[in-house]
Amino acid sequence: MHKLLIHDVTLRDGSHAIGHQLSAAQVAAYAAAADKAGVPIIEVGHGNGLGASSLQVGESLLPDMEMITVARKNISRSKLGIFIIPGFATINKDLKPAVEAGADVVRVASHCTEADITERHISYAREKGKDVYGVLMMSHMAPKETLAEEALKMESYGAQGVILMDSAGAYLQNDVSEKVSALVRALTIPVGFHAHNNLGLAVANSVAAAEAGATIIDGSARGFGAGAGNTPIELLIGVFEKMGFATGVELYKILDASDIAEKELMKVLPFPKPTSIVSGLAGVFSGFSKHVERVALEYKVDPRDIFFELGRRRVVGGQEDLIVEVAIELSRKKELK
Repeated sequence: MHKLLIHDVTLRDGSHAIGHQLSAAQVAAYAAAADKAGVPIIEVGHGNGLGASSLQVGESLLPDMEMITVARKNISRSKLGIFIIPGFATINKDLKPAVEAGADVVRVASHCTEADITERHISYAREKGKDVYGVLMMSHMAPKETLAEEALKMESYGAQGVILMDSAGAYLQNDVSEKVSALVRALTIPVGFHAHNNLGLAVANSVAAAEAGATIIDGSARGFGAGAGNTPIELLIGVFEKMGFATGVELYKILDASDIAEKELMKVLPFPKPTSIVSGLAGVFSGFSKHVERVALEYKVDPRDIFFELGRRRVVGGQEDLIVEVAIELSRKKELK
């Protein structure tokens, strides 16, 4: 059993669940608790990463730099991580200030077939001496050969690891094993995995990733995240400890941190409700859930039909405007019946 690097996304991916409305007090409380537990990396920011706060994907309660500053003041053991998607984030406006504010770890993400857009951001962060990882989002949408090619690009740009994101919660364990193994064989740098729980398989898929050779695994407290949520970090630590994987995270203290997250951050606990299950089956980004439910109500159509149509169109994050377009078309078809 190899050692695993646990990456806590509670204060970044978790914000999707509450419309990116994390307060300074909430960031401080959870960052301090996760740091006390010895979580290696605590990631903070808007759910879609630095620079993403907008009407289209949701406006943050706190500016990115304030979140980073608050988290920085409340951690001493853990490294502070940030997440960026080129297009939302620019180097001068977003990445440079974040680095100067004390970010230790930078994850640069792209759609799984568009690694080319990450080169400048990865190179800049490496030049500044930061730990830098590439992230391939919506990785269920590409075969293992393509994912390996895109990951190799990120490695060539200077990434020190590449994380596969199951952004739609669409994977089964065999999918995880196949694709993680392909990257482990192709790369000379570590491979990671980030699961969503749409089909109730987040923990099982994370275990499959570790068994296939992944050494970086993402989780969030109580699964706090978009739709059905992410992999519950407290479950991850418990399961990995039972299996014999070393994480360096203290079990009792991460259980305490997850209690704090439930009390301080969450309105409701995430779980695979019907629309989340359909999102996973359709292979649609989990962060669309709130938008789909709102639009379905407005146009009086079934949100499940919207998800399956978005899946047929292979819609990805950043194309939220197509949710309304699909709802209008479904409403018109409904009227003609």
